[in-house]
Amino acid sequence: MTMVFATAPLGLIGVIPTLLLFRQPFGINALVGLIALSGILMRNTLILIGQIRSNEKDGLAPFDAVVEATVQRSRPVILTALAAMLAFIPLTHSVFWGTLAYTLIGGTFGGTILTLVFLPALYAIWSKIKPVAKDQQANSAVRAEPVTV
Repeated sequence: MTMVFATAPLGLIGVIPTLLLFRQPFGINALVGLIALSGILMRNTLILIGQIRSNEKDGLAPFDAVVEATVQRSRPVILTALAAMLAFIPLTHSVFWGTLAYTLIGGTFGGTILTLVFLPALYAIWSKIKPVAKDQQANSAVRAEPVTV
């Protein structure tokens, strides 16, 4: 649960430059956009954590489960983020909703990229997962295969 909330502020890294670049005010609509953005980023986090746990249940080593989950879920996460960003482009021309749209576009872009990098690292640190050396992997793979006669 803590990891899910830890990824919510990552969207600010994309919001601030976007609002400055397009000269948009940081008003109440931008704050509403930040609340919606935190939900988008926390959903991405739940997707990745669920895949990591599923990979661990399937028998992958913890480090491999984190790496494989990131690879397996990066495309769906990026595509849903891209769809959300494209959906808010028409709102950028609105006088009232423009700052909300820019907040969601910039925050989703920056936050999604950072979530795909930050979350696997945070999960590995939190769970004290370390990569297995190549020779240890080879030895365990050799020992794990059954002998057929």
